[in-house]
Parts: sequence; C-alpha cells; structure tokens
Amino acid sequence: MATAQYELSDPPSDAISAIKYAPGSLRLLVASWDKNVYLYDTSRSGGQLLRTFEHQAPVLDVCFGEKDEDAYTSGLDCDVRHLSLSTGAQTVLSSHTAGVKSVAYSSQHRILISASWDSTLHIHHPSSPSTPITSVSLPSKPFSISLTPTKLVVAMASRALHIYDLSSLASAASSVTTSADDPSAAISVQVEPWQRRESSLKFMTRAIACMPNDAGYASSSIEGRVAVEWFDPSPESQARKYAFKCHRQTNEQGIDVVYPVNALAFHPAHGTFASGGGDGFVALWDGVAKRRIRQYQKYASSVSAVAFSADGKYMAVAVSPGFEDGKEGVAEGAVKVFVRELGEHEAKGKGAKG
Repeated sequence: MATAQYELSDPPSDAISAIKYAPGSLRLLVASWDKNVYLYDTSRSGGQLLRTFEHQAPVLDVCFGEKDEDAYTSGLDCDVRHLSLSTGAQTVLSSHTAGVKSVAYSSQHRILISASWDSTLHIHHPSSPSTPITSVSLPSKPFSISLTPTKLVVAMASRALHIYDLSSLASAASSVTTSADDPSAAISVQVEPWQRRESSLKFMTRAIACMPNDAGYASSSIEGRVAVEWFDPSPESQARKYAFKCHRQTNEQGIDVVYPVNALAFHPAHGTFASGGGDGFVALWDGVAKRRIRQYQKYASSVSAVAFSADGKYMAVAVSPGFEDGKEGVAEGAVKVFVRELGEHEAKGKGAKG
C-alpha cells in the first residue's frame, strides 16, 4: 500500500529554519527567515494554518514546552520568547548579546535551554518565573543542541562538543539568587561538562540529534557526512563510533558533488534516524546496523529541516532553496512543507548485515 504525502497549505514566504511536532498532538510549528512562526494542525490532508506569530527578526529555532499550548522561539533579535499558542501572546524570557541559534525544552527537568552565538547557554525556568535566568559560558559559538532525558549535547565551532548532565545544569540554575542591581540580568554560573569531545567530522557541524534511548547521538556536517557516537566513555563503546558519506550526487560531468547535511531527526519508537540534505533528498538510516533503510524521492530544493511526530506515524519535511542551489533570494512558492504518513514498517531498522 502506498503511503500518503501531502503539502501544507499557507507555507512561509522565506527559508525555513526549524520544524517541530507537539508532544501530544499533530500540531506542527514552523520557524522561518520571514520573521514568523507558523502553527499548523496536520491531522488532516493539506493541514490547517491555525496562527502566525510575528517576530522582529528572522526566527532560527522553535520548540514546544510542557504542553501543546506552550512554545519557545529564538532568533536574530537575540531574544528567547514564550508563545502562548492559544492566546497568541508573546513574552520575552531573556536576551542574549548575539543571535540565538537554538532552543530546547526538557520536560524531565522543566527547564528551557537557549544557545546563542554570544557563546553562552541561558537556563530558564518557565514554570517558576521568579527563578533568575542563569548563563553558562561556552568555549566557542554553538551551532546545534539536542536533549535526551538526562543529557544536553552542544555542538560548537572549532569542532568542539560538550555533553552536559541535565541534573547538574538544573541544580546549578536553581541555586542562584537575583542580582539587586538588575533583577532581569542572567546570572553567570560555572557548570563543568560531563564530557568534552572533539567532533568526529572534519568540517563544520550543521546538525546534531540525540538517540531516543539516551545512548548516544548523530551529528552531520557541511561536507556530506554523518557521525554516530555513544555516550558511554568506555573504550569498547567508543570503538563503536563511526562516520559515513551521504548526500552526494554525481553530476553530468561525472564529478562527485558534496552537499551539506542540514537536518537530522530520530524516530521516537524505532531509533532509526532521518537525514535531510542540500541535494533535496531525505534518507532513513539504521545507525546501529550501519545501513540505509531507504531514500525518498528528490524534492525541488534543499531539505532544511525534518521532524517526526511524537507517535512516530508522520514525518514532516521542510524544503527551502539554499546557497547550494546557486541562486540568490527565494522565489515565490519555492518554500514548502510536506507531511508524509509512514507505513507500519517504513522507518523500522533492517538489522545488521550478514
């Protein structure tokens, strides 16, 4: 039986930076360079645009909070915002001194983490507004972050990677007191990473995504490669890590053209993961068995973001023209979001070779 794929109506007018499914429904948030965040109901074909949230500058990331009614955004306005998806109200939670690349919410610890190009993390307590915002310094500019129930992984410039224990971050953030001089200022705290690592990839990290079983993570680079690693620091576990080439196409002249791997997302049930590339392809991988499960049809432009629904039955794919298209600007109608209904075994691993 062929699985269904449909295109969302009323897409953004400029490149898409992030897409995220709600934890308890088929609502989908889409962040765009057109300075808006879009909320869709994707429970029926074609989807429905429920609400648009205008920002002061391009939006770089978005995530849901504890409930389907709460969302958080970050962007080039340097602010971290809370969005009430039911009322449309926006509240600035904290301000960095440079653009804010990523936001992620930990439901286990009830903290919101933002990562900014000012080389800091901000730790927020949305359920306790009186608790001060705390700031953790990073050695270099963060490019991507991802959470598990117990860990935060931060991929940075200079191939640096920090893995933090979320309990340590949460306890350090909750133990500070407000500054009398500026009650709204972020309080600097020292939190040592659980592990410091160097990326297995030689070129700049584009995306990082943690395994749903809290065992490790996958990272991707601008140079058509993905690495899979495990948290366990034992030599046996570290010997399992590997990297592989992907999202490369041979052109008419027989030259291998290498594309950035812009997006990674793990399936919540099967533990397999999807990659989206500048070549316009989405592929599914079994990271444990080291096998590609399938590659979907080519999209018209670069794949900028990928997300699985919480129940694992749907995959959303954001398509936006990128620099690799060799064109400046975004043509009208070029930005699209597709929702694919997955077959029962479509994202399931195939098992090891041999």
